[in-house]
Amino acid sequence: MPAAKNISVMIADDQASMRSLIRNSLEQIGFVDIREARDGEECLRGVITRPANLVISDFNMPNLDGIGLLRSIRVHPPTSKIAFIMLTGRTDIELLKRAKEYGVNNYVVKPFTVAGLKERIEAVFGKLS
Repeated sequence: MPAAKNISVMIADDQASMRSLIRNSLEQIGFVDIREARDGEECLRGVITRPANLVISDFNMPNLDGIGLLRSIRVHPPTSKIAFIMLTGRTDIELLKRAKEYGVNNYVVKPFTVAGLKERIEAVFGKLS
Protein backbone atom coordinates (compact mmCIF):
# COMPACT_ATOMS: atom_id res chain seq x y z
CA MET A 1 0.00 0.00 0.00
CA PRO A 2 1.76 3.18 -1.13
CA ALA A 3 1.36 6.29 0.96
CA ALA A 4 0.09 9.30 -0.98
CA LYS A 5 2.81 11.41 0.66
CA ASN A 6 5.46 9.28 -1.08
CA ILE A 7 4.05 9.77 -4.60
CA SER A 8 5.23 12.84 -6.51
CA VAL A 9 2.65 14.40 -8.82
CA MET A 10 2.87 16.82 -11.74
CA ILE A 11 -0.34 18.58 -12.74
CA ALA A 12 -0.58 19.93 -16.30
CA ASP A 13 -3.48 22.25 -17.05
CA ASP A 14 -3.63 25.63 -18.76
CA GLN A 15 -6.26 26.94 -16.33
CA ALA A 16 -4.92 28.15 -12.98
CA SER A 17 -8.29 27.52 -11.31
CA MET A 18 -8.30 23.88 -12.43
CA ARG A 19 -4.69 23.38 -11.28
CA SER A 20 -5.68 24.78 -7.90
CA LEU A 21 -8.74 22.53 -7.69
CA ILE A 22 -6.66 19.44 -8.55
CA ARG A 23 -3.94 20.46 -6.07
CA ASN A 24 -6.49 20.96 -3.28
CA SER A 25 -8.09 17.59 -4.05
CA LEU A 26 -4.70 15.85 -4.00
CA GLU A 27 -3.81 17.51 -0.69
CA GLN A 28 -7.09 16.27 0.81
CA ILE A 29 -6.11 12.75 -0.26
CA GLY A 30 -2.70 13.14 1.41
CA PHE A 31 -0.33 14.08 -1.42
CA VAL A 32 2.39 16.58 -0.50
CA ASP A 33 4.87 16.53 -3.43
CA ILE A 34 2.79 18.35 -6.05
CA ARG A 35 4.14 20.45 -8.91
CA GLU A 36 2.23 22.33 -11.59
CA ALA A 37 2.71 23.16 -15.27
CA ARG A 38 0.72 25.53 -17.46
CA ASP A 39 0.88 23.34 -20.54
CA GLY A 40 2.23 20.09 -21.91
CA GLU A 41 5.61 21.54 -22.91
CA GLU A 42 6.26 22.91 -19.42
CA CYS A 43 5.17 19.60 -17.89
CA LEU A 44 7.44 17.59 -20.16
CA ARG A 45 10.44 19.78 -19.32
CA GLY A 46 9.56 19.43 -15.63
CA VAL A 47 9.37 15.63 -15.57
CA ILE A 48 12.55 15.30 -17.63
CA THR A 49 14.37 17.57 -15.16
CA ARG A 50 12.83 15.98 -12.06
CA PRO A 51 10.76 12.85 -12.69
CA ALA A 52 7.36 12.41 -11.09
CA ASN A 53 5.51 9.22 -10.22
CA LEU A 54 2.23 10.53 -11.61
CA VAL A 55 1.18 13.08 -14.22
CA ILE A 56 -2.39 14.34 -14.15
CA SER A 57 -2.93 16.19 -17.41
CA ASP A 58 -5.73 18.08 -19.05
CA PHE A 59 -6.40 17.04 -22.63
CA ASN A 60 -7.00 20.46 -24.16
CA MET A 61 -3.94 22.72 -23.66
CA PRO A 62 -1.94 25.07 -25.88
CA ASN A 63 1.55 24.21 -27.20
CA LEU A 64 1.36 20.49 -26.43
CA ASP A 65 -2.00 18.90 -25.64
CA GLY A 66 -2.56 15.96 -23.31
CA ILE A 67 -2.20 13.32 -26.04
CA GLY A 68 1.03 14.91 -27.29
CA LEU A 69 2.34 15.06 -23.72
CA LEU A 70 1.43 11.42 -23.11
CA ARG A 71 3.16 10.34 -26.33
CA SER A 72 6.27 12.37 -25.49
CA ILE A 73 6.48 10.90 -21.99
CA ARG A 74 6.05 7.34 -23.27
CA VAL A 75 8.79 7.55 -25.95
CA HIS A 76 11.43 9.04 -23.63
CA PRO A 77 12.99 6.10 -21.70
CA PRO A 78 13.62 7.98 -18.40
CA THR A 79 9.95 9.08 -18.24
CA SER A 80 8.23 6.19 -20.01
CA LYS A 81 7.05 4.47 -16.81
CA ILE A 82 5.44 7.56 -15.22
CA ALA A 83 1.78 6.88 -14.41
CA PHE A 84 -0.45 9.13 -16.52
CA ILE A 85 -4.04 10.12 -15.80
CA MET A 86 -5.84 12.18 -18.44
CA LEU A 87 -8.29 14.79 -17.19
CA THR A 88 -10.91 15.84 -19.68
CA GLY A 89 -14.28 17.46 -19.99
CA ARG A 90 -14.89 15.33 -23.08
CA THR A 91 -16.28 11.82 -23.12
CA ASP A 92 -15.27 11.39 -26.74
CA ILE A 93 -14.73 7.66 -27.34
CA GLU A 94 -12.14 8.39 -30.05
CA LEU A 95 -10.07 10.51 -27.65
CA LEU A 96 -10.17 7.80 -24.97
CA LYS A 97 -9.20 5.19 -27.55
CA ARG A 98 -6.19 7.25 -28.69
CA ALA A 99 -5.14 7.84 -25.08
CA LYS A 100 -5.26 4.08 -24.42
CA GLU A 101 -3.20 3.39 -27.55
CA TYR A 102 -0.48 5.69 -26.20
CA GLY A 103 -0.50 4.14 -22.74
CA VAL A 104 -2.73 6.26 -20.53
CA ASN A 105 -3.17 4.58 -17.15
CA ASN A 106 -6.57 6.06 -16.35
CA TYR A 107 -8.75 9.09 -17.00
CA VAL A 108 -10.95 11.43 -14.99
CA VAL A 109 -13.93 13.23 -16.49
CA LYS A 110 -14.58 16.82 -15.37
CA PRO A 111 -16.25 17.78 -13.16
CA PHE A 112 -14.76 15.36 -10.66
CA THR A 113 -14.96 14.73 -6.94
CA VAL A 114 -12.12 14.12 -4.51
CA ALA A 115 -13.41 10.58 -3.98
CA GLY A 116 -13.57 9.97 -7.74
CA LEU A 117 -10.02 11.26 -8.24
CA LYS A 118 -8.76 9.08 -5.39
CA GLU A 119 -10.51 6.05 -6.89
CA ARG A 120 -8.83 6.65 -10.28
CA ILE A 121 -5.40 7.07 -8.65
CA GLU A 122 -5.87 3.92 -6.55
CA ALA A 123 -6.79 2.00 -9.72
CA VAL A 124 -3.23 2.81 -10.90
CA PHE A 125 -1.19 2.59 -7.68
CA GLY A 126 -3.31 0.35 -5.44
CA LYS A 127 -4.96 1.35 -2.19
CA LEU A 128 -3.41 4.49 -0.73
CA SER A 129 -2.55 4.49 2.94
